[in-house]
Amino acid sequence: MNDRGKIVAGLIIFLVLITTPIWMNLVAEGDAEGPEIEILTKDVPGQDKCVKSKTEMAAQHMDLLNTWRDEVVRSKARVYQTADGRYYAKSLTHTCLKCHSNKDKFCDRCHIYVGVNPYCWDCHNEPKEFK
Repeated sequence: MNDRGKIVAGLIIFLVLITTPIWMNLVAEGDAEGPEIEILTKDVPGQDKCVKSKTEMAAQHMDLLNTWRDEVVRSKARVYQTADGRYYAKSLTHTCLKCHSNKDKFCDRCHIYVGVNPYCWDCHNEPKEFK
């Protein structure tokens, strides 16, 4: 009836297993950095800036693309206006990939690094130059 020792040992093992990722990060040397991506941009007349800042795009590009998709499909709102008054088409292929043309070295490196498989190309045809 007295299983106090087993319970304490089980709790200790549980806590060690649950906190293993924290201990591994503390022991690991150096900071974890993402993959080296090549931002290859084409010279597109009239397009010298991205839709948002580099840090915003790195952190929130999927939110932006999902919002664009919903607005285009549900509201037929096809034009995006930036905070500084520039206009862009709400389009992955005609806006984003128009400038950032190297999908393998630009998009795929980060997506593979974080282990995500974007579903963009499940519905859209992947442009020939990106296959």
